[in-house]
Amino acid sequence: MDILHANPERFVDLPDFPFAENWLEIDLGEGHRARMHYLDEGPKDAPPVLLFHGEPSWSFLYRKMIPPLLEAGLRVLAPDLIGFGKSDKPDDIAFYTYDRHIWWLKQWREAVCPEPAALFCQDWGGLLGLRMVGEEPDRFTCVVASNTFLPTGGTPSPAFMAWREFAKSSAEFSIGALIDRATATERSEAEIAAYDAPFPDEPSKAGARAFPALVPVEDGMDGIEQNQRAWVGLANFDRPFLTLFGADDPVTGGLGETLAKRIKGAAGMPHDILTKCGHFCQEDRPAQLAQGVIDTARKAGVLG
Repeated sequence: MDILHANPERFVDLPDFPFAENWLEIDLGEGHRARMHYLDEGPKDAPPVLLFHGEPSWSFLYRKMIPPLLEAGLRVLAPDLIGFGKSDKPDDIAFYTYDRHIWWLKQWREAVCPEPAALFCQDWGGLLGLRMVGEEPDRFTCVVASNTFLPTGGTPSPAFMAWREFAKSSAEFSIGALIDRATATERSEAEIAAYDAPFPDEPSKAGARAFPALVPVEDGMDGIEQNQRAWVGLANFDRPFLTLFGADDPVTGGLGETLAKRIKGAAGMPHDILTKCGHFCQEDRPAQLAQGVIDTARKAGVLG
């Protein structure tokens, strides 16, 4: 297996992305190490908020949310998961597992932001982030979740099964075009190119190809028992928990309502379904999502 490094030339002149690079070396296991890239904006002593992206995006997804979060007085931390963005990419699809992604992200959290933090998570950012909330609830001050869930088997939707098969077997796997199709607003050519930038060839897409098959949506899959245990802590999470889901996302459907019903801290919160909002809600409704994070952080006492 090779560990692929991002080509800096592919990330020149990204639109609306003036943020400084930060790096942390991660133990991948089996003798491999890799560099994880992340954004760290705002004063180091400001209340932290973690922004976890999903499949097949990277921290570029948060470029429109970051400025209002900073203006509100938060410190914003947004990692690129291993296999995505500017982070290093193992080129073996079989090397990626749910538990390894959790382990890699926890290494980053321990090194960069060990104190309690707010969390915004979407897509696989929620499969990772909500698991972490369930396992260590005291390390999170509040949560805003969008277009995500913490699955424990069951019956997957036809839309998700079609996506899983496409990611596995399609000859063409153009990341920028995929993200453009999964938003309710049109992306510019420069934005599409920015989402393509981390993935110059097929080996670099191993992590993106792997993720859909790792979602534990069918009985017997790896991750189900771990998520079931995490749900005990997640259901009892009594700090503010807000759901803001996209009305035009065919994959997550009514999962926001399910989250809101099962989690203690979600009671009485102003949950919403955002119109003209697809799966990649950060592109379609960044102002509303950022305000949701700010309001939830204030309710939690994180911001004055």
